[in-house]
Amino acid sequence: MFTAYATVTAVTATALGYGAYLDFVHHESIVAIADRLSVPRSWMVPLGTLLAAGALGLLIGFAVPLIGTAAAAGLVLYFIGALGAHLRVGDRRLGAAAVFLSLAVAVLALGLAHHGAL
Repeated sequence: MFTAYATVTAVTATALGYGAYLDFVHHESIVAIADRLSVPRSWMVPLGTLLAAGALGLLIGFAVPLIGTAAAAGLVLYFIGALGAHLRVGDRRLGAAAVFLSLAVAVLALGLAHHGAL
């Protein structure tokens, strides 16, 4: 169980870190998504900060399981919000948000299975 938990957590944290970087540098692909969803560009750094904090929280979760669980739960909520933002404007390009939501749910489920219900 630990191997699956560690692998999915590491992959998710890496992907979130990269996503945060793209937000911080205002990468054109992220700007295009923000514009399409009517998300103000001024929100990109705060949203990137949430992603970075989530990634860091997942990694800290290896040593302090409660923080990892809280980070995973927060990321599930973040990506439910992301899906909602897409649906709010009628955007059906949900792929990336759905993948990230799936990863967050997997980390949360595997963490709970590995560490117990804390």
